[in-house]
Amino acid sequence: MAPKPEKGTPQHQVFRCITGMHTALYRLSGGWVGGWIGVPILLLTTMGRRSGKRRTQPLLYLTTDQGYALVASYGGSDRHPDWYLNLQANPEVEVQVGPLRKRMRARTAASERRAELWPRLVALYKDYDAYQSRTQREIPVVELEPAG
Repeated sequence: MAPKPEKGTPQHQVFRCITGMHTALYRLSGGWVGGWIGVPILLLTTMGRRSGKRRTQPLLYLTTDQGYALVASYGGSDRHPDWYLNLQANPEVEVQVGPLRKRMRARTAASERRAELWPRLVALYKDYDAYQSRTQREIPVVELEPAG
């Protein structure tokens, strides 16, 4: 799979359109439509760090004891995805898993915790290893836990 298209390109506009349709289908169907076969998908809603608008992104997830784990891969790009930058500015997020919506708090997994979760995430989606090999940055793993 190729890295995500650069902002401002026609390919990026197509990608945004597809993501919007994916999100709408997921919401309308309560999660029945909009997933990938055999891979769990959730909707993560963050607050835009500059715009202040709610931004929703469909993402693969791993269930953990406390909540969920996500990978901020951006397809192996050298920059972090916007959703990750948004949650660094405001870690209070909303998650929809199937028909259920819940308020959660996001944090970047510490090195030891990332090392524990990474093999499980790669087992879920093998391309994560390829993404990591494409970039100099360590791809963050984000943990979501119920908000206080």
